[in-house]
Amino acid sequence: MTRRRWIADEVSGNTAAITGSHAEHLAVVLRAQPGQRCDVAAGGVLRAARIVSVSPSRVEFELQEELAQPSLPEVTLLLAIFKFDRMEWAIEKCVELGVARVVPLVARRTDAHLARAAGFRVDRWKRLALEASEQARRLVPAAVETPEKLKQAVARSAPTRVLLAENERGRSIKQVLQAHPSGGTVLLAVGPEGGWAEDELELFTHAGWTSASLGQTILRAETAAIAATAIAFAELA
Repeated sequence: MTRRRWIADEVSGNTAAITGSHAEHLAVVLRAQPGQRCDVAAGGVLRAARIVSVSPSRVEFELQEELAQPSLPEVTLLLAIFKFDRMEWAIEKCVELGVARVVPLVARRTDAHLARAAGFRVDRWKRLALEASEQARRLVPAAVETPEKLKQAVARSAPTRVLLAENERGRSIKQVLQAHPSGGTVLLAVGPEGGWAEDELELFTHAGWTSASLGQTILRAETAAIAATAIAFAELA
């Protein structure tokens, strides 16, 4: 039977702990008991562990031997902000697939109300990313950054920067990723509902991004994000 895995909030030597609502789920919902065995990702290292104390606000572990864990490709998802319920679903699933970082973007066609409210949603998005990271048995939680304006995000550097664009017909995302050099971060940019504006496409092009297609059909933003992420890990893993 696969042991449960938790990502520690605190690590000190051979002890670790999870706290707050993170601990409450383990203590109250899953009814953890001292003595139970599990795996704990502590400071980026996977270790066998034993629960030593349980309360609704804190669960402590005794850390034991290190365990082997394969590494994932480094993929950052730049995700233009769209309706929060669908965006949260996209964040959850893309983190499960393996993205290391999600950067919410304020694009030209991002609804103004959503753009204003996005900053207040970051803590919730981080909690979703933590839960999805544990679900996927990852060593560290995926990061969710504060929303950025497009001009700021476009300037990010990486060996491979891919712009998912509806109007691209010459290159597929698979073809672009096959040329990715070994190692280094891949940036994937997914637009809002309604797609990228023409001046935004020009901004990406002038900054050296490579546009790519996800196929002949027009996808919802959350579908495009998940499909692009899945293809990236299939090609890069």
